[in-house]
Amino acid sequence: MNPALQQDLARLLLRVTLGILILLHGIAKLDGGLAPIVGMVERAGFPGVLGYAVLIGEILAPLMLIAGFHARIGGLLVAVNMLVAVFLAHMGELGSLGRTGGWALELQAMFFVSGVVVALTGPGRFSVNGR
Repeated sequence: MNPALQQDLARLLLRVTLGILILLHGIAKLDGGLAPIVGMVERAGFPGVLGYAVLIGEILAPLMLIAGFHARIGGLLVAVNMLVAVFLAHMGELGSLGRTGGWALELQAMFFVSGVVVALTGPGRFSVNGR
């Protein structure tokens, strides 16, 4: 297989997988309501309205990734969203292991790194932007 084609397929696979997985978290938040997120933001000392920014990181950004529409920005938004999530909800787990022995924040870390990789590499040619 052509190396350029392999790279484009890898970018497509990463973008779409990351987009779907994050989007499912966003849909769950829409379904369950954003009050818990708004509460976390307020307890951290920020205006509660900033809690609605989770919709950017977990609805808008994943849709950008799936379509490949300004995917670099979408990847960056996902990465920032993960940093904020760790700061607001998971700081106590930063040095902890989970029940199965893995790092307690491995999912957040994988989402963060995947977002950074998309931001650095771009969407590939199988995208709305096509580059």
